[in-house]
Amino acid sequence: MKTYNLFLSLLLFSAVSFAQTPYEFLRLDASARSAALGGSFITNADDPNVMFYNPANVGFIKKNLASAGFFKNLLDVNSGYLSYTPYLTGIGRVGFGIIYTNYGSFDLTDDFGKKFGTFSANDIAAVFNYNNSVQKNLFYGLNVKLIYTGVHDISSFAAAMDFGITYFDRETQFGVGVAVQNIGTQLKSFYDKKEKLPLDVKFGISKKLDHLPLRLEFSISKLNEDAGSITSRLKNFSVGGEFYLSDVINLRIGYNNEKRRELKIGPAAGIAGFNAGLGINIYDYRFDYGMSSLGSIGLWHRVNLTMTL
Repeated sequence: MKTYNLFLSLLLFSAVSFAQTPYEFLRLDASARSAALGGSFITNADDPNVMFYNPANVGFIKKNLASAGFFKNLLDVNSGYLSYTPYLTGIGRVGFGIIYTNYGSFDLTDDFGKKFGTFSANDIAAVFNYNNSVQKNLFYGLNVKLIYTGVHDISSFAAAMDFGITYFDRETQFGVGVAVQNIGTQLKSFYDKKEKLPLDVKFGISKKLDHLPLRLEFSISKLNEDAGSITSRLKNFSVGGEFYLSDVINLRIGYNNEKRRELKIGPAAGIAGFNAGLGINIYDYRFDYGMSSLGSIGLWHRVNLTMTL
């Protein structure tokens, strides 16, 4: 009987996805716009991809929006995203989304290293959003996630929920929100041991300046993790700025301190954690591009096309 060298392949699978659990792909930025802002997206109120960050904010969206995105990771790893926020009569604004990652092809070998085939690894999550208002500027929201991840002929299933609450004032353009992501459990494990989902508690605040065409965003993630002290938890922060140069072009910059700490190799980190991007608005369409630096490792590139339906 031939023995598959899945062990080494699974190690590579974990390395290219930077995974601590099989579901770490749920932490990846699902928006080129958010990535350019360093991941500061907790209080966004006009982008359908915000459902992946804070389910409450879908309630602030005023149009039927759809978005499709592509993320070029390292090696042969690629991700795709879809989101849609229709208004349903009798229910209100809701959201539907899909997150997908493909890790490329791996070789199947026997004990002597002889190749006799290939296999692939994939992750996918379907997201269903519901939200409602507490008052005019205050919304809460809930996501239900069905999650699948597979490597060759083994697979795992999980179910999770996100919960969020956001206050956003359109007149002052001030927002503050909290989101709790990936509350759930594994329904089917790869083997006998159940893996945890990447629970994450996030806080965000934003403000569009009164006399400058600039919106500032600030957020903190992983507030639930035991970091030893409050100051250690605050190190997982990100900050971003969106410049509204005209009705057509927006420029974005961001910094993610958590990513910079994770990617620091030796005494230097280069420009790891720094991000940039732009948005181009033409009629009912918006094209977004985001670039994230991994320091000496390379760059991540994301693109999104969002449209009004």
